[in-house]
Amino acid sequence: MTTIAVLGNGRVGGNLATALTRAGHEVTVADRTPGAAADAARTAQIVINATPGAGSLDRLVALRQELRDKILVDVSNATTDGPDGLPADLIYPGSSLAEQLQEALPETRVVKTLNTMLFPVMTAPAALTQAPDAFLSGEDPQAKQTVRELLINLGWHKDWITDLGGIQTARATEAAILFVPHVMRSSGFAPFAISIAR
Repeated sequence: MTTIAVLGNGRVGGNLATALTRAGHEVTVADRTPGAAADAARTAQIVINATPGAGSLDRLVALRQELRDKILVDVSNATTDGPDGLPADLIYPGSSLAEQLQEALPETRVVKTLNTMLFPVMTAPAALTQAPDAFLSGEDPQAKQTVRELLINLGWHKDWITDLGGIQTARATEAAILFVPHVMRSSGFAPFAISIAR
């Protein structure tokens, strides 16, 4: 059992918290109540960033002390919103939210994952008609192994998890979010994931 803090109690955070609790982990969800995120992060072994990506950097830098020596799993994408509320442009072109977090939090082990799919797929990958991919980006091999095990707890087959390498590779997966509005306008809000055909 791992102690996990989920920052963000929207659809993404709530979905992950429910699934990780079901898998036997001790999970705390931090809402926007003042001090809730700090309290949750302070006592957790792993912190999951499920807050809106546009404000994630400021929120997490404010938790520098609480995040020291922790694994920070970043599942957010930092984008501006179009008029329909769907992602329009990247906030960090030529970089990524994950890279910005790792640079700002050097004593925290940042791992990017689960950001190339609609949120229901994060915890039910086998529900799709073909195998999806979950990608890992991060500098610390041990942290990535820990996150890989969490993904397996969430129903991801080990062959569906691809380690892309260092944190810089997150800029590629974060850019994949720009597919999402076009796919949704074309086919509606149905669960899907970016996957690599092999």
